[in-house]
Amino acid sequence: MQLIGRLAAKGIRVLPAIWGNPNWVSGYTARPPEARQKPKVSAFISAKFDKILALEPDLVLGFSNLQADIARELISRGVNVMVFNQRSVDEILDMILMLGRKVGAGERADALAVQLRAGLDAIAAESTGQPRPRVFFEEWHDPLISGIRWVEELVEIAGGTPIFPALRDAGLARDRIVTADAVRDAAPELIVGSWCGRRVNKKTIATTINGNARLPSKGPVNSPAACPTV
Repeated sequence: MQLIGRLAAKGIRVLPAIWGNPNWVSGYTARPPEARQKPKVSAFISAKFDKILALEPDLVLGFSNLQADIARELISRGVNVMVFNQRSVDEILDMILMLGRKVGAGERADALAVQLRAGLDAIAAESTGQPRPRVFFEEWHDPLISGIRWVEELVEIAGGTPIFPALRDAGLARDRIVTADAVRDAAPELIVGSWCGRRVNKKTIATTINGNARLPSKGPVNSPAACPTV
């Protein structure tokens, strides 16, 4: 398999670790730095199909049900497409194993999954017996969207307590919309923000949740202008 392209930033760091850099990427790809030098022929929910076909990919990789229309169009044009829809930490590790086998790098994928699991176990061990702050993970700011399942799991592994545990199993973002009142009532001690494709604005978070420019408790932890990726 010689030519592989990515429709999403998610997983972009997995492929180099087990196989090599993709030949083209999504416009939202920011990491690793060398990936930014690759041709950008898609956004997250749109793509330049003629440019993709001109690259003659052996395989196109995607993520999320939101890319179903892109995948359908590429398949109709005779392109091999593999779309993942991971929603939990275990599913992310399974994705790594499946991707490794698909690209002929099964042993490297196995080693990476073992390494990542060991790292998570070590973090969980460090947090054992420590105070567990109440955490709100803000995936989007308007409307307010709480974190997807794998993010909430990572919060717990790192020693936090998600304030909306019942929402983690909602795979669609629209089913994880919350109100500012609900966030205030849940009294988070820590807010972690990561907005898809946009840099977090701490003042916006404070104004939305508190109605003023003061940060609740420890305040939001900023993140890069990209969706959380593994």
